[in-house]
Amino acid sequence: MEQEKENNNNNVTSSFDELLPPDMAAKAQDIGIKKANMDFLTTLVLAILAGAFIALGAMFFTVSQTSIGGVAMPWGLGRVIGGFVFSLGLILVVVGGAELFTGNNLIVMAWASRKLSTLKVLRNWAIVYIGNFIGAVATAAVVFWGKHYEMASGGIGVTALNIASFKVNLGFVQAIILGILCNAMVCMAVWLTYSARTTIGRISAIVFPIAGFVAAGFEHSVANMYFIPFGLMVKSGAAESFWQAVGKTAADYSSLTWGRFFVHNLIPVTIGNIIGGVFFVGLVYWLIYLRKKARRA
Repeated sequence: MEQEKENNNNNVTSSFDELLPPDMAAKAQDIGIKKANMDFLTTLVLAILAGAFIALGAMFFTVSQTSIGGVAMPWGLGRVIGGFVFSLGLILVVVGGAELFTGNNLIVMAWASRKLSTLKVLRNWAIVYIGNFIGAVATAAVVFWGKHYEMASGGIGVTALNIASFKVNLGFVQAIILGILCNAMVCMAVWLTYSARTTIGRISAIVFPIAGFVAAGFEHSVANMYFIPFGLMVKSGAAESFWQAVGKTAADYSSLTWGRFFVHNLIPVTIGNIIGGVFFVGLVYWLIYLRKKARRA
């Protein structure tokens, strides 16, 4: 009787332990199967939510990078703070429940184990990517209509324009590489959450990898679905009083166009994100922890 009681106590205690990497890999695989088999409408709505959530993190980042009156933080410190506040986006996705394209690159682990077809993986990625775009751009529009860009004497708008302008002027290969590095860290953040059993544990797992990629200036396709459209909306739709207040004109941002958004940023960054998530995280952990099980199956 005493032995049975002791075993029960041990089982209860162990249930609160964080998962170790082999169990995390099995969990990632199971989650991937569930994600890929969700119905269209559920997947799309959850993807729209994720786009909006990441957009809110991007908006928070924009605020953190804005200074007025010539007073600014040291560049590195400002980037680190910006990285921490941007973590809001993935925290909302993971804890609140939503479908994010970059994190869903880990579905490849279930595909590699032959538990999902290529078509199902691509179907999930396509629906989620479109939903993320809808959610992020819609959030950018709502924030713009709220004249958020006029805050801080127009400083928010100038910061948004500078962020967007910088991103559309990246070289194609440069954007791919920055996208690879970004999603390697994003997928590592998602991977680490699979070890956690509590909300605090999940948040703790997310913050540092996300803060790291943002501080380093890596490129996230879904975040850019907010950053660049919001900058474009400010450029084309801001009131004349805004331009007078900031001492600039729309012509100062001539390179900021919808065409450059897609060709010089979104396409190469998306390619890089897929490479970083699939090959640098998903397939690496599949190779280490699930390959032998897949062979036996």
